[in-house]
Amino acid sequence: MSETVGQGFERAAAGRPGEPALRFKRDGEWQVISWGRYRELVHRAARGFIALGLQPGQAVTIAGFNRPEWFVADLAAILAGGVPAGIYTSLTPEQCGYIAGHAGAVVSVVEDREQLDKMLAVREGLPALERLVLVDGDGDGDGNGDGVIGWDELLALGDEVDPAELDRRMAAQRPEDLATLIYTSGTTGPPKAVMLSHRNVTWTADTLIGHLGIGAGEQFLSYLPLSHIAEQMVSLHAPIRVGACTAFAESLEKLPRNLAEVRPTVFFAVPRVWEKVQAAISAAGAQAPPLRRRIAAWARRQGLAGGYAHQSGRRPPLGYGLARRLVFSKVRRKLGLDRARICACSAAPVTLDTLEFFLSLGIPIFEIYGMSEVTGPGTLCGPDRYRTGRAGFAIPGTELEIAADGEILMRGPHVFMGYYKDPEATAETLDADGWVHSGDIGELDEDGFLKVTDRKKELIITSGGKNIAPAPIEARLRSIPAIAQAVVIGDGHNYLTALLTLDPERVPAEAEAAGSPAGDPEAAAVCPKIRDRIEQQVEEVNRDLAGVETIKRFTILPGELSIEGGELTPTMKIKRRVVHEKYAPQIEALYT
Repeated sequence: MSETVGQGFERAAAGRPGEPALRFKRDGEWQVISWGRYRELVHRAARGFIALGLQPGQAVTIAGFNRPEWFVADLAAILAGGVPAGIYTSLTPEQCGYIAGHAGAVVSVVEDREQLDKMLAVREGLPALERLVLVDGDGDGDGNGDGVIGWDELLALGDEVDPAELDRRMAAQRPEDLATLIYTSGTTGPPKAVMLSHRNVTWTADTLIGHLGIGAGEQFLSYLPLSHIAEQMVSLHAPIRVGACTAFAESLEKLPRNLAEVRPTVFFAVPRVWEKVQAAISAAGAQAPPLRRRIAAWARRQGLAGGYAHQSGRRPPLGYGLARRLVFSKVRRKLGLDRARICACSAAPVTLDTLEFFLSLGIPIFEIYGMSEVTGPGTLCGPDRYRTGRAGFAIPGTELEIAADGEILMRGPHVFMGYYKDPEATAETLDADGWVHSGDIGELDEDGFLKVTDRKKELIITSGGKNIAPAPIEARLRSIPAIAQAVVIGDGHNYLTALLTLDPERVPAEAEAAGSPAGDPEAAAVCPKIRDRIEQQVEEVNRDLAGVETIKRFTILPGELSIEGGELTPTMKIKRRVVHEKYAPQIEALYT
């Protein structure tokens, strides 16, 4: 039976009032918020929003890094009958203003002065936005009229509102009502607002929990953008459904340290995070003494064979147990993954090289395929059923089909309500039979496991009329040790080329192997010896590709593609149009 988000939250808090719900670090020490305290904060903030004039159905935007106040603001908006909408911290003032204006936000919660200044810069164009709540800092007590209040002021305002009003609003909510807005990353244009109902959220969370065996004793670590549905489902909504605990990383830079401190039982990461961990392990391993390197190589052979044996129901090799004791257990403990039952990856394609690297260390990564329009997951894998290199099977209770043109279609209780204020875009994505048209190309094997091959709109059409999927080729290029990112070019041309970036973690070892004096990516990008080495490795990749798929020429960019540079979305997807425009001279040179 479906519940509202508020009903599930109340049940979790009532059942475990003294148990830890949230953990965060302050002044170097981990602090704990119990479920009882969590509920108190959410109710006070919800009543605070009511005091600010929030009416049912009106939006509250939230901009900030992962922290307890983000969760509290999101749930408070929902319980008060409002609709939360997250804003990525990397967005420009204009982009923030677009989301707040499109959502019709009447309140905006911002973490710090940086995020506040963005909203103040576009405030004049947002007539509906009446108040801003600053989490770290005080309000506008100096009388400047900006309508800014501090977080503690919001809670104090809530203390003046009759709790019965909040109770009435919560009682009026139904599972089919709109619960939250998730703004897409905007790879092909302005972001669209995905409308998710209470039923979408609670049903999907319950299905994941039931299939993966997630319980109250789990420990999650929140660090990916909470504006994205994947992070919300993993660290916010799933723990609510079972009364588990979520810890917050201090920052992305401190993630490795926090991971080792928290030792989560469930760890979710995007491909770039896994790739960076892989690069760090590889770089450290290259500096180990010869004997240790030989032991590690032997153990990884055992691990890879054992991982594939487990997937097919066969016994692992005889040396697998010894390899686990000698190597795998130590690696997992050092990473902070020694308690992790589930290590998952989603949001973008991950290379087979990365998947097999961790499988060889006794750390299978379970791929999940999905999108905001299906409340996060469309497929999943788990400890008892997974395939390396496959993105899982349709989550129980849903349908997944491959259309005649190869497009992935999904249908079920996880399908969104539509795009807010955009019936035309809704009709393009959600058909009359309830199928979501993903825009992705994929295939199903005989066991129902999905393999995603590319984005439908990103297919390259050469001047010879050949349709080529760039993502698999880019994945192969990223398997070259020195390469961090790859963008394949070729639309309208008679051959393919590529833009490549170098991995800072790998440059020293690759420079040494090439006999190059380069010590950083900038120097390596223009070093002939590095280029010769990469050219040989690109040729090795080409040998496994069809003739029309081979990379004929490439250029090495001096730095990585980034969110700040505008080439990546906040979820690390490539904005191909931006890349083509920004590096037009380099691309033109590849075809002259």
